[in-house]
Amino acid sequence: MRTDRVAVIGGGLGGLASAVVLAARGHKVTLLERNPWLGGKAAVLEEDGFRFDMGPTILTVPRVLRRIFAEAGRDIDQEMKLVRLDPQWRCFFEDGSVLDLSENVEAMAGTLDRFAPGSGEGYRRFQQLSERLHGISERFFFWKSVEDLMDTMDMRRSMNLSTMSDVLALRMGTTVAGTIRGRVPDARVAQMLDHFTQYVGSSPYGSPAVLCAIAHMQTSEGVWYPMGGTRAVPEALERLAADLGVDIRLSTGVRQVHAEGGRAVAVETDRGERIPVSAVVSNMDAVRTYRELVGGAPAKRFGKRRQYEPACSGVVFYLGLDRGYDHLLHHDFVFSRDPEEEFDWIYRKGEPAPDPSCYIAAPARTEPGVAPDGGEALYVLVHTPYLRPHHDWSKMLPEYRKTVFDKLKRTAGMKDLEDRIRVERVLTPQDIHDRYNVLNGAIYGLASHGRFMGAFKPGNRSRELEGLYLAGGAAHPGPGMPMVLMSGWIAADTLDQDLKSGALREVA
Repeated sequence: MRTDRVAVIGGGLGGLASAVVLAARGHKVTLLERNPWLGGKAAVLEEDGFRFDMGPTILTVPRVLRRIFAEAGRDIDQEMKLVRLDPQWRCFFEDGSVLDLSENVEAMAGTLDRFAPGSGEGYRRFQQLSERLHGISERFFFWKSVEDLMDTMDMRRSMNLSTMSDVLALRMGTTVAGTIRGRVPDARVAQMLDHFTQYVGSSPYGSPAVLCAIAHMQTSEGVWYPMGGTRAVPEALERLAADLGVDIRLSTGVRQVHAEGGRAVAVETDRGERIPVSAVVSNMDAVRTYRELVGGAPAKRFGKRRQYEPACSGVVFYLGLDRGYDHLLHHDFVFSRDPEEEFDWIYRKGEPAPDPSCYIAAPARTEPGVAPDGGEALYVLVHTPYLRPHHDWSKMLPEYRKTVFDKLKRTAGMKDLEDRIRVERVLTPQDIHDRYNVLNGAIYGLASHGRFMGAFKPGNRSRELEGLYLAGGAAHPGPGMPMVLMSGWIAADTLDQDLKSGALREVA
């Protein structure tokens, strides 16, 4: 039976982006989401007058979102209000020093020279490299399906002096941490710059230097807060999807992707309904898509080609305070005493760090309505290893809560934190694994480790099963709000081009 329907499995940010782009280009789209809400990790928690974004809280590179809305002729500024935040972060260090990251590179270089004499010029040189790497990423890596180096360029046509210069600039074989420390001698400044790799849940000591590009993406395009919280992003995408006629089915999981002759032909829901399709976009974790939905020869081929490591997980505390802390900015990082020790615990030993870095979002200074008058809806994230078989967070959490709270009291000047708490909820790695269908509780999909190939993820066009396309943090180009949204656009654009060009065989 022929059909022109496309199924999108999973209504996270990547799935929503795919559904919108496909519908805007004239395809019939059915979006299947096992949870009773859309947006995946970009969910919301409301209790006793407090409102918490449960997942991502930092929006960067808003032009990705603008491009998705432009597919339907919509202006994002008419759909939501975005507030630019500068300074972008406040950093608290173990020695009691405090440093604000501002988006203007020259102003920041001057701040660094006062904070750690001699650091300003190193920061300028780091940002120059970051800008170069960002440009290379835009030309060869973004906005198309990429799985390995061969996908990035036409080697015969592209091997000119300019391209060779770009390849050399990638500093292949060099890590993020090594690149930063080669320019910035002060340990605190280096630790601040390391943390851009935490957007992708990976260690700067194991990630390739190309990920230094993230710094320029943020300084050049800003850090933004959508009024209503980051939850406003999936809500706007959901409204647009509905306007475009997407068939949205909540509380509907997918049991299997059916294939015939090496081609995806249908999806089967957890209720037993079989939906014939011309193609499938999976916003479910890429590894779990193959293991749990596809199976058979395609899953075996996927597993043989490359062993992917889950990124880190995390513990998130949602704290409703009766009084906010005036010395916090909207975004804050409370850094560990020793980053090498911290990342060694998380990524090599596979155990929670004894002295972790903590990310704090304190949104009431931008949107007072997130809390009762004078209060704060505090979000505290601490990265942890992805789930190991012996991890039992029901037993580990009480002691680790003490570790985290002691860190906040000691380093971030929050000595009376527990006296201010009126609401406390928590999300553990086990909760993340169960709630979001991710691999071993990994918040950010797959780790970007490996000095040469670490930046590569499963491509958006499946090489194992024709008609299957991948979106989300565990697919190219990787995790973080803008990259996940871009993955959804790429999966939809690639699918659309394949159908219209005839590259994708029709369903008989």
